[in-house]
Amino acid sequence: MTQPLIAPSLLAADFANLQRDLELVNQSEADYLHFDVMDGVFVPNISFGFPLLEAVRKHCTKPVDVHLMITDPDRYLDAFANGGASVIHVHYEACPHLHRTLTRIRELGCKAGVALNPHTPISGLVDVLEQIDVILIMSVNPGFGGQSFIPHTLRKIADLKQVLVANQCPALIEVDGGVSLANADALLRAGTDMLVAGNSVFGAKDPLNAIYQLKNSRQPLVA
Repeated sequence: MTQPLIAPSLLAADFANLQRDLELVNQSEADYLHFDVMDGVFVPNISFGFPLLEAVRKHCTKPVDVHLMITDPDRYLDAFANGGASVIHVHYEACPHLHRTLTRIRELGCKAGVALNPHTPISGLVDVLEQIDVILIMSVNPGFGGQSFIPHTLRKIADLKQVLVANQCPALIEVDGGVSLANADALLRAGTDMLVAGNSVFGAKDPLNAIYQLKNSRQPLVA
């Protein structure tokens, strides 16, 4: 059975020892590095930009999963693709022309991702499924790390999995927010393919083992 993909979130790393933490991710069983971008407008926080992404790419051997929590993401797609993003997620709530945005991400050679806030229904994705490679379900309200997992996310993931199967869509389901060993099994059983983990990795006594444990969580049992 296929193991879940694991993406440690850079937002929870120790920025006084960033190269050390990047080397840790390199040595681990992680599949991606999750890179959050916040503009202080779409979400009430400000985080990373292009210079840090370029610096990360010099030291990180894992593909970078870029999550744009920003308004008007179309203005910056080229820059993030050129900076080394492998996956670019835009928020459904921030894209009035989502089909065009996703098409452009793919034209740039990146996988196209759509992120949904906790209150956003999955129904709005049906007409753009052919343009989506990854669907990022937010299991906390975006903007800050260390928040508690929102339980109804499990039902949302299961419903989304049914939609993808019914439409023969191969898009992956990624989950971000409050992910830990305590809920990883339930997330995988619901249909999750990729786990984003911040504090549960970088805040662990043994981050390498934390990633290993997440990677080897129980496999999904979705019919």
